[in-house]
Amino acid sequence: MAGKIVADTLEHSTAGSIATSYVVDGSAKAWLGADGNATHLDTLNFSSSSDDGTGIYTHTLTSSMANDIERGGLSLQAGGGTRFARYGTTNTTESVLEVRIHNTSGAYTDSTHNVIVLGDLA
Repeated sequence: MAGKIVADTLEHSTAGSIATSYVVDGSAKAWLGADGNATHLDTLNFSSSSDDGTGIYTHTLTSSMANDIERGGLSLQAGGGTRFARYGTTNTTESVLEVRIHNTSGAYTDSTHNVIVLGDLA
């Protein structure tokens, strides 16, 4: 038996209240912590990941987004020099996120990384 709760506001006994639109629109729809081999360390709404070469990873969502994944954040584990990460531009879709990690010289490098995806689910 399926149930349905309809509410415009959620209220906590001591912490106040919040509009349900904030929960729907303002919450992360997926997150992932992965090591340099694309092994999931912690995840929500990611079904699989692959290590596609040094510093290149493909992460697949369990439930797709309404549009191409373009909102969110990436962070890297410190160590081994400064690195930066970006979403790939050619292989990122509604259900697949490509992450590319570079060192300060611009060469690809493996790194533990975290991904947060925002937006609307399909």
